[in-house]
Amino acid sequence: MCIRSRPSRWLAGLMVVLLAAISACSSGSARTPSSSGGVVHLTFWSWVPNIANAVSLFNSAHKNIQVTLDTIPTGSNGGYAKMLDAVKAGNPPCAAQVEYQEIPTFLLQNALVNIKPWVASSQSLFVPWQWNQGVYNGSVYAVPQASGPMALYYRKDVFSRDGIVTPPRTWAQYAQDAAIIHSHAPHAYITTFPVPDSAWYTALAWQAGTKWFGTSGDHWTVNIANAASQRVAGYWYGLVKKGMVKTENDFTSAWYKDLQDGGVVTWISASWGDAILRQNAPNTAGNWAVAPMPQWASSGFAASNWGGSSTAVLRGCPDPQAAAQFAVWLNTNARSINLLVTDGYGWPAVPSVSSIPSVTGNPKVFSFYGGQNINAVFQQADQNINESWGWIPNVQTTYDALDSAFASAANGNGTFASALTSAQRQTVASLSGAGLKVTSGP
Repeated sequence: MCIRSRPSRWLAGLMVVLLAAISACSSGSARTPSSSGGVVHLTFWSWVPNIANAVSLFNSAHKNIQVTLDTIPTGSNGGYAKMLDAVKAGNPPCAAQVEYQEIPTFLLQNALVNIKPWVASSQSLFVPWQWNQGVYNGSVYAVPQASGPMALYYRKDVFSRDGIVTPPRTWAQYAQDAAIIHSHAPHAYITTFPVPDSAWYTALAWQAGTKWFGTSGDHWTVNIANAASQRVAGYWYGLVKKGMVKTENDFTSAWYKDLQDGGVVTWISASWGDAILRQNAPNTAGNWAVAPMPQWASSGFAASNWGGSSTAVLRGCPDPQAAAQFAVWLNTNARSINLLVTDGYGWPAVPSVSSIPSVTGNPKVFSFYGGQNINAVFQQADQNINESWGWIPNVQTTYDALDSAFASAANGNGTFASALTSAQRQTVASLSGAGLKVTSGP
């Protein structure tokens, strides 16, 4: 899983752009770390299932630092608003879980502490592209926790029933398989295009080699409606219009039933999707397998990422050094990572997974897939993610715009391609409204 890369140019220039809009931005008002020799007490906010087990492990190994976990809603369901409100009120937790795409927004709000003095020596412990998600203008604002390399989950029993010998190598083959599956069983679809989950579509565009966001001098650049993204949008719109894929929402009762009953027979998803399948379609054990994502080109290999989180230190933390120490340990200690992976938190941010039993050999997981070591597929994906992808402040505006426009197009008002144009327009307006300079286009 080792990845070697240079920091992306857009990352190096990000803080220049932010500082142009917020001249007062700094590492925050954190007080000098405690040196009294007493026990440091920290609070950590997270929504990861059962992360309490890893926190307890840390506490047992660090008598001088004790962490209290507060479970909060997922970021998009109010967790981020709660964090930012706590920073403004002067009583934030020291450590918090922040997804990669949200880090620029937190920087825009001057809500993070530069923890470089305490974590720089740990950089080699992390996958470079994930480490760089929290690095801006030479400062470090977050420690990577996990990513979401993507692959194709598919019902091998349905494929076999319908005469599909191998999983599709290309997106063209995927479309052909969609027609075969639907012709054999009108109630069955190869997948669903979840119109209100534009983060999923974003990951598909990412795989196609596109780059939506960047910087040019002191300007942000927004290029959502580029040719590669249009190609992806046109492909999926065509499948929807032909009735080859559904448009029901994912993570709903109806969708879970379809996974269980064979109404939906593939899911293009991240490594953490395994836990979703096992928990919500238990009676299909042994019928699923995992293959690489279909490719746009007949040669070469490109993967993508859906999700990913960091452990950040919020401005106002009285002991940022201790919080940074916790963040590094939580995400590099092999026993901690093993606990987190077992509970489906995502793909580890460390370069080697050889010492993580829940990755290298997990009978509970692998038996669900007929004994397949599915993590070998995700490991390959993790090594082939386009590292040039970056984020912007207030990316939720982009997601909201896409969600609305995709839903309208699915109902006959516009196309998925026109949804990209609408999202680009609204994203540019949002950034401009926040006082940032922005250029629409490449």
